[in-house]
Amino acid sequence: MNEFFALDYHGEPFALFGTAHLAALAGVVLVNVLIFLFRRRFSEAGRRTLRYVLAGVLLVVELSWHGWNAATGQWTLQTMLPLHLCSALVWLSIYMLITGNQRIYEFAYLLGIPGALQALLTPDAGIYGFPHFRFFQVILSHGTLVTAALALTWVEGYRPTLASLKRVFITGNIYLAAVFVFNLLIGSNYLFIAHKPETASLLDVLPPWPWYIAVIELLGLVFVLVMYAPFFVRDLRARRTAVQADGLSSK
Repeated sequence: MNEFFALDYHGEPFALFGTAHLAALAGVVLVNVLIFLFRRRFSEAGRRTLRYVLAGVLLVVELSWHGWNAATGQWTLQTMLPLHLCSALVWLSIYMLITGNQRIYEFAYLLGIPGALQALLTPDAGIYGFPHFRFFQVILSHGTLVTAALALTWVEGYRPTLASLKRVFITGNIYLAAVFVFNLLIGSNYLFIAHKPETASLLDVLPPWPWYIAVIELLGLVFVLVMYAPFFVRDLRARRTAVQADGLSSK
């Protein structure tokens, strides 16, 4: 048990796309496939239970993450405030799952899913491979973020709109600017916009600061549009069907 929470971990280090990583990804996929397959069979009580279970997982995992960092002397204002995208969306998604807030759903779906998927595919787990606490924390936290947004989409019938794109873009950029100023004030690097992470990351292949921030913005826009694309196509088909039906009725 001591090794499970150890700061100085002596077990196998995290291996990107190793057996444990692939098994964890398969588990996340399986959970979401099952929710999709049984999406129409959830009763009202079942839908509420699903939301509360997902909220509970996010809450327990996030509190445990803060507790572990505090117990190992790693918790600081410069690193542990919930200002990174996924960290902020954990708390917002907990509120969303409990209250059914539509506005938060827009961010959880359009921004949270792409961000969490990137974190699942390239986890920032450091040396902490299976079965360390950090390994489970990374997978459970980001996997549940994906599942929370998809569950509200498939089971509850939520969806983003064109207005959602505008709200996410404007609010997201205001948040980016606010975090940039906050970073300057306390010497932090939330959202990784003060500089690239010290550890290896996907940002290493991007241009130097500040140009990589513009690339991230562009990529973010692309991901948001990709996430919205299925609904755009469905709306387009619905309009065409309606026009054809109107044409037939007028004959």
